[in-house]
Amino acid sequence: MTVRIDKKIVGYQVGDRKRKEERREPVADSSRSKKAEIIRMHEKLERPEGMECLEGATYKIRTPLDDHALYVTINDIVLNAGTEHEQRRPFEIFINSKNMDHFQWIVALTRVMSAVFRKGGDVTFLAEELQAVFDPKGGYFKPGGRFVPSIVADIGAVVEHHLKRIGLIEPDELSEQQQLLLDQKKAEAEAREQQLAEKKTLNNAANNNGAQQANETSYPASASLCFKCNTKAMVLLDGCKTCLACGYSKCG
Repeated sequence: MTVRIDKKIVGYQVGDRKRKEERREPVADSSRSKKAEIIRMHEKLERPEGMECLEGATYKIRTPLDDHALYVTINDIVLNAGTEHEQRRPFEIFINSKNMDHFQWIVALTRVMSAVFRKGGDVTFLAEELQAVFDPKGGYFKPGGRFVPSIVADIGAVVEHHLKRIGLIEPDELSEQQQLLLDQKKAEAEAREQQLAEKKTLNNAANNNGAQQANETSYPASASLCFKCNTKAMVLLDGCKTCLACGYSKCG
């Protein structure tokens, strides 16, 4: 492109591309520094300086298989505190009990889980994998009628509950309408059970045992185990088996 100069040239300066790039670099560096300020979970991340303690929670697990309870402690670390990217992640887990029979595998389990927590990424799979462990000797029922296949699965349920508390897993709560419907179905089932109990002639011992079981589980005594939530709350309503705990129905 030709440029016509009408005035006398008194000076000149050679344009340099490097200088232009150097002028632009500080802007790019500032944007990069902002992105670099976001701290993500990784295996080399250590405890924050000046903080000798971490926030966490301790959960008590009582099983009918042992006289001594298990105490599960999960400590969390807060990343990017005070910013829009603030996030709470599990950092370590400890399990303590007076019973030393499970000492070896509990220490191994907690060390592996703590290493997975520090590794970063999606750690929610731990809760699902642990709850899929079955004891060959059989599981047990928790208060409320929920079936637990093993002690490891019970620990997995605690981990899932903790991850829901810190926001890594969305809680699967029932809506108000679903809860009202389940309460109505539960009342109908209890009324029907009461009518059937009045028609039958049972001895006092059987009646006392049935009443005690109903009070412990808060569901009808004839309820069966639900395949979805492992709670003994599946009853026959309107010709279809329905769970009074989670709303699962075989009829859809």
